[in-house]
Amino acid sequence: MLLICIAVMAVAAIQKNGKLLGQKIGGESKTELTTDSLAGAGAEVLQTEDDGTIVVNTTSLCRDVDGYAGPVPMEIKIQDGKIVDLKALANDETPEFFDEAKVIIAEWRGKTLEEGLQLQVDAVSGATFSSNAIMTNIREGLSYTVAHMPDSDGNGDAFSGMGNMDLSAKSIIGLIVVLMAALIPLFFKSKTFRTIQLLLNVGVLGFWCGTFLNYTMFLRALSNGMDWWVDLIPIIMLITAFVYPLFGKKAYYCTNVCPFGSLQDLAGKLSKKKWKLSKGTLQALNWFRRILWIVLMGLMVSGIYFDWINYEFFTAFIFQAASWVVIVLAIVCTLLSIFIPRPYCRFICPTGSLMKTAEDRF
Repeated sequence: MLLICIAVMAVAAIQKNGKLLGQKIGGESKTELTTDSLAGAGAEVLQTEDDGTIVVNTTSLCRDVDGYAGPVPMEIKIQDGKIVDLKALANDETPEFFDEAKVIIAEWRGKTLEEGLQLQVDAVSGATFSSNAIMTNIREGLSYTVAHMPDSDGNGDAFSGMGNMDLSAKSIIGLIVVLMAALIPLFFKSKTFRTIQLLLNVGVLGFWCGTFLNYTMFLRALSNGMDWWVDLIPIIMLITAFVYPLFGKKAYYCTNVCPFGSLQDLAGKLSKKKWKLSKGTLQALNWFRRILWIVLMGLMVSGIYFDWINYEFFTAFIFQAASWVVIVLAIVCTLLSIFIPRPYCRFICPTGSLMKTAEDRF
């Protein structure tokens, strides 16, 4: 069942992005610069001007990379192998913060592609979200360009490990928290520790890092591959979700790691009185989850509709960029958790349904 789930998600990744683990699917020419609309997400990534200048637009390439208030697309101009100009495109960042953050752009001017990819720049204090989004857009834009240059074979490396590990306090603390969640419950059981871990999951992994498993992450990983250094936290999450169950630890990620599952568990501790649902109601809700998941997977695999993945409740943690609909529904679900244990996990969660199916307990 795990292999079947991987195969189905691989089909969805190809439908959405035309790539699988960094490999182009579809036989595009390897000797020409290609354009990539990334499933209609917006502007072309690569264009060539009359004078030979390569223009990289990260609007669609980094549509899931958010600053403080949303995506922060960049335009990068490359001539004779060097970065000659960079500018920020339209975004919803707070102007005063973004003006502080975008001073780092100048660091890349005049650099070669290789130098630009290796360049390490510190985020601007007070504008960390915007700074990190700018740096990620530039890095992804340069990586994409290198992979699609005329003398490139057009193929990426699924687990290249070429990125540089993020040594910011947020990333290091996030890594510590996810390792605690992944390892300590295997050997040590304590209600006090579990409460502390749940709080850390919500506060650090959820609200601070904004890192969790969802379909957006699955499709991105299957389409582009993952970087062992940059993606350490989600890789550990993937291991707890899909490898641990092979050794008898079913639902480990949902129970011990997931930020939204942790939030529901914490809400449940606020009241000992729970609503008793009848057997018929429980069966109906379980069938609702299954049918909903089958429909959503069908829409995704067929390529008809991908946007539903933006409405998984996990995105409410990144409240600066999340839809107000998602935020409201996540709050409602959290309040329901006071009286009904984990209602989202048990009766809605598409990501949880995928994991259950992979564990052969759908």
